Amino acid sequence: MKKLDIHSKKLIIAGPCSAESEEQLLQSAQEIAQNKEVKVLRAGVWKPRTNPGGFEGAGTKALAWLDQAKKLTGLPVGTEVATQKHVEDALHFDIDLLWIGARTTVNPFSVQEIADALKGTNATVLIKNPINPDLKLWVGAVERMRKAGIEKVGLIHRGFSSYNHTEFRNAPMWQIPIEMKRLFPDLPMICDPSHISGKREGIFSVSQKSLDLDYDGLMIESHCNPDVALTDAAQQVTPLQLKEILNTIEWKSSSVEGGDFAKSLEVFREQINQFDDQLVTLLNDRMGVSENIGKLKGENKLTVLQSKRWGEVLQRILKQSETTRLSADFVQGFMELLHVESIRIQNEKKEILS
Repeated sequence: MKKLDIHSKKLIIAGPCSAESEEQLLQSAQEIAQNKEVKVLRAGVWKPRTNPGGFEGAGTKALAWLDQAKKLTGLPVGTEVATQKHVEDALHFDIDLLWIGARTTVNPFSVQEIADALKGTNATVLIKNPINPDLKLWVGAVERMRKAGIEKVGLIHRGFSSYNHTEFRNAPMWQIPIEMKRLFPDLPMICDPSHISGKREGIFSVSQKSLDLDYDGLMIESHCNPDVALTDAAQQVTPLQLKEILNTIEWKSSSVEGGDFAKSLEVFREQINQFDDQLVTLLNDRMGVSENIGKLKGENKLTVLQSKRWGEVLQRILKQSETTRLSADFVQGFMELLHVESIRIQNEKKEILS
């Protein structure tokens, strides 16, 4: 039986989104286990669904299937838990890895219930980011596990819900896990590209992006026949496709030892690229609001320049920036550029209406 070590680099966790039947799980597990890159088999036993009526998992009986998969493959197994009863049942079946899902991380009461149930155990726990982009909730979940005496804790980045329609199912918002990694440099960070992309075609690019940002591993959903999967069919890959992804991605090192400076620099530059990409998107969204304001001003015969409002905006941002690394001169200059561009866009909209 292989030993589970979440601190080992290149930690690959793979398996179907849901344990649908004993036959489906064991077939998936045996095909996935042929890939020696995979270190842990995963399967959802209890599935929180957004709407009622969908498949909500096979429940506790599926833990016996996971136990059988472990015996057949020699690989550690993991599943998601959301309640005290889930924890108790999973520990009873000697499940090696537990993770807390995004819908659970968002609720401190639920996280505390899980932490209390784990007290006195030697459990290995991974914590997914909350479903909404709230760093403090993620931090709080880690702190609750640590206060319960759980030493083997890691993080899973699975993206964040957004009202905007983007190329992702869950927006990665890379700056949040980057900050989480800065706060907890000792905790492994695993990326869940399946939930971020929402479609199998995007798994490779998200996986590579996370590895470029020095993540420690991946959790990828893989099913023996994903097209007929009962949950999240579009984002699951076959074991063969999983192998192709793992054979193609490039692992990079952030260590500067042994002449590895260039790779370390590349990791930081990729982080800068991610922030820049998000800045452009945010600025575009901001200017979209300016366009709406210009239209409203045009309809109501108001001047585009509102000096009092501009002064209030500038002072508010300067005050907010006092606790950041940014100089007041930089912040003021940046805001002045934004203001000029906002006026240009509002004027264009007003002229179109006139």
